[in-house]
Amino acid sequence: MRRDDLVYVRHMLDTCELAIAKLSTKSRGDYDADDTLRLALAHLVQTVGEAAYRISSPFKDRNPEIPWAQVIGMRHRIVHDYLDVDYDIVWDVVRLHLPPLAGQLRSITAPSG
Repeated sequence: MRRDDLVYVRHMLDTCELAIAKLSTKSRGDYDADDTLRLALAHLVQTVGEAAYRISSPFKDRNPEIPWAQVIGMRHRIVHDYLDVDYDIVWDVVRLHLPPLAGQLRSITAPSG
């Protein structure tokens, strides 16, 4: 494993946790009414995908429990379809998908032994 792989995994974890925390006390109404929050969360989801994209293929192959293609695909969607970001999907990603992803990333980064 390249040292950089763990740097990127930790960055993914930190960014997931930040996104989850930003939404933790917010209702759907709060989210819908706050352009800055929606843009920030879209950026954080994009950042998680960018970090995942930079992780080596051998590392990804050794950690197939992480939905690498979906994480990276979401990044591509936000970056390349930036005029048509579906903020309902961003809400779902942060609420439903980032918490389990963060748990999986925590397992990877936990000291062994």
